[in-house]
Amino acid sequence: MQTKNIEIQFDRMDTAISVMREVAAWGREQGIRIWLDEWLTKEALITPNAQPENFCIGLIEGEVVCAFILQWADSDYWPTAPKYEAAYLHKLCVRRKFAGMGMTKLITEALCVECRNRGIQYIRLDTALDEKMVRKIYLNAGYKIVDIIDYPNGRSMALYEFEVNWEEKHYEK
Repeated sequence: MQTKNIEIQFDRMDTAISVMREVAAWGREQGIRIWLDEWLTKEALITPNAQPENFCIGLIEGEVVCAFILQWADSDYWPTAPKYEAAYLHKLCVRRKFAGMGMTKLITEALCVECRNRGIQYIRLDTALDEKMVRKIYLNAGYKIVDIIDYPNGRSMALYEFEVNWEEKHYEK
């Protein structure tokens, strides 16, 4: 794939939720366990760590390719981490038209620029450990599993981390 720059725009809650619902609907049609529409509302998604300005979209040549929530703290899965130590990526969705094109890696590169501008050293996220397809996507994009949380119901969450490399010039715009 030809390398393209992704423009990240913050404070795009309505568009971000629309993309999340679009991708979730496709996932449910494929039989993938994914978020229900009632979980993808402003009321359900706004938290002390996720305010409207944390809802982002990514654009390539003016076209929306992805949506996500980017937080500066995550008290649920990283409760002891200081605020602004990491960017916490939630609900990353890539529109189907752009699937299979390495978007997670491109999004991560764009987020590295944002993190460097803010003095942040990590990008972190969490997913269910048994989501093999998602695990492969994140591992291929350079994330590492740094912890696993096992719950009494038999489910487990994988905590991923990507270290922002301050030396690599190819992330700079």
